[in-house]
Amino acid sequence: MKLVFAGTPEVAVPALDALLASGRHEVAAVVTRPDAPAGRGRRLVASPVAQRAEEAGIEVLKPARPRDEEFLARLREIAPDCCPVVAYGALLPKVALDIPARGWVNLHFSLLPAWRGAAPVQHSLMAGDQVTGASTFLIEEGLDSGPVYGVVTEDIRPTDTSGDLLTRLAFAGAGLLAATMDGIEDGTLQAVPQPVEGVTLAPKIQVEDAHVDFAAPALRVDRVVRGCTPAPGAWTVFRGERLKLIQVTPLPDRTDLAPGELAVGKNNVYAGTGSYAVELLWVQPQGKKPMKAADWARGVRIAPGERLGA
Repeated sequence: MKLVFAGTPEVAVPALDALLASGRHEVAAVVTRPDAPAGRGRRLVASPVAQRAEEAGIEVLKPARPRDEEFLARLREIAPDCCPVVAYGALLPKVALDIPARGWVNLHFSLLPAWRGAAPVQHSLMAGDQVTGASTFLIEEGLDSGPVYGVVTEDIRPTDTSGDLLTRLAFAGAGLLAATMDGIEDGTLQAVPQPVEGVTLAPKIQVEDAHVDFAAPALRVDRVVRGCTPAPGAWTVFRGERLKLIQVTPLPDRTDLAPGELAVGKNNVYAGTGSYAVELLWVQPQGKKPMKAADWARGVRIAPGERLGA
């Protein structure tokens, strides 16, 4: 088939690579979000998908909005059979959805109908799921509600962050998306409507969602930290300044600390929660680089009874 691939961030690159490597389909063009400011200089930088497409010599389309007539006209000229999508980042209007003969097929990082929305991996971790996966489905006007072509599953490991899990899903999902394109072309794959039961939503994680409440149980604290790492970053407050929490580990045997109360050992830092303590392993003070929690504690000289979140 002739394909136009739509995607923007680094997590979409493995899927583009898989389609380019398959040799079976022609990736005629790539659709991605416009260049965005990045780095200290805030200069405009092309998306990871745009950079990979340019390396491969593929035409790159960067519409400000996917309903822009110039973009729609070019898409009609290309006349793709199908448009595979991975984390494109903009809502596709019906006028665009109607152009490819076999529609737009999205790779979504959850087992639909669970976790429809922008942040499925983060929400899955924060909810304590033990298994997640990726799904390919035919895009319709509803939010991630279209019929599903295929799924792959992935176990969630006890120390997974959203970054860890998303990386694995990006590569597993890349193979699924390529196989889905093959099945659509062959006519051997039929999309199956999603069940009406089991729908959960995964809206974008806001900064306030990443605020760690030390009155919550230790498992909840751990899930929020892992779910929000690397972005947007779990955080608390210490001495009036924001402290990012990068890695913690629950300690069921330590129950002597009040919620948020800090205790410092020779090479360890502990914080109480609503159940038992957690050990702080890596933190990032405001305006500084990530560091081991023990090094941070030595630098700030924590006094007895001081708390996080105060």
